[in-house]
Amino acid sequence: QVQLVESGGGLVQAGGSQRLSCVASGIVSSIPVMRWYRQVPGKQRELVATSTNGGTTIYANSVKGRFTISRDNGKNSVYLQMSSLQPEDTAVYYCYALRVQPYWGQGTQVTVSS
Repeated sequence: QVQLVESGGGLVQAGGSQRLSCVASGIVSSIPVMRWYRQVPGKQRELVATSTNGGTTIYANSVKGRFTISRDNGKNSVYLQMSSLQPEDTAVYYCYALRVQPYWGQGTQVTVSS
C-alpha cells in the first residue's frame, strides 16, 4: 500500500513558478514509476511528467522545457517544479505511483492568473 499526499498548489501569476510536492508513505526509491497528472473540469486527466526509479524522466510536449520532475529518496518525495506558468496550466494536479498497482493522491489545485 502506498499513500500519497500532495501539497504546494495555489494561485500564481502567469510567468511565475510553483513547486508541487508529493510525499509517499513508502520508500520512493522502491517505486518503479511516479507521475504527475493534471485535470481540468470536463476534460480527461492528462499525463504531465513521469519519473522512473532508473532515472528516466518523460514530459508532455505541453510542459517540456518548463516543468521538471524529481525525486528525493531521502524524503520519500517527488516534486514537480513548474516555471513560466500559463493560464492553461490551471488544473488540479495529482501525484501517481505505480508499484504492482496504481495509487493516486488527493490532488492539489494550481490556478494561474493572467
